[in-house]
Amino acid sequence: MTDVTGYPPEPWYLGGTMNVSVFLVSEADLPAGCDLPNGRRPLRVGSRVVVGVAAVRYLPGGVLDYDELLIAVPSLGRGGFRVTIPQIWVDSATSRQGGRELWGIPKELAEFTGTERAGATSMSMTVDSNPVAAVRARRGLPLLPGMRQLALPILQRLDGRLTLSHNRVIGRMSGLRASWRFAATGPLGYLHGRRPLLSLALHDAAIIFGMDVTRS
Repeated sequence: MTDVTGYPPEPWYLGGTMNVSVFLVSEADLPAGCDLPNGRRPLRVGSRVVVGVAAVRYLPGGVLDYDELLIAVPSLGRGGFRVTIPQIWVDSATSRQGGRELWGIPKELAEFTGTERAGATSMSMTVDSNPVAAVRARRGLPLLPGMRQLALPILQRLDGRLTLSHNRVIGRMSGLRASWRFAATGPLGYLHGRRPLLSLALHDAAIIFGMDVTRS
């Protein structure tokens, strides 16, 4: 059920698959929009910043179904570990509106094409018909037995408002072989030509977003 704003009230119960890769990027190469809320320090390996890229497919059965590609920057600071999402695209106007208004997530609209079959996934994303990113991935062996729970605290600053949302992902975790392509002149051009440090898949997943939210 949706409320008068057109998007579901929080929390959102979603289900689907996430293919996640971790890149290491020099802080000087990050675009201006990737800055963190005040007082946060980006997680680093050596001198480089940890940057996550996730291709997500939310399937029918949850409150919404749509495709998504996002950039995640983990950080440390007061309150402990947090994740900030500075760049994100979806193919659902409802998700875009809800993500911005509920949790300060700066969702933009994009077009997605792709397939998923027997653990093999391909996804391509364009914005205004311009290629931005594409991934081909194949799921490998389980990394841990059974279903696992992961806490996902998201800290966002948008339009002068700071929002901390506590979220949870429950799913099976497997290794992943992922090959990414990023358009050199697109909004993810700073990842062009880079190879991920590691990749993993979260599948048969349930995502609960907006369980406990603090707004200031």
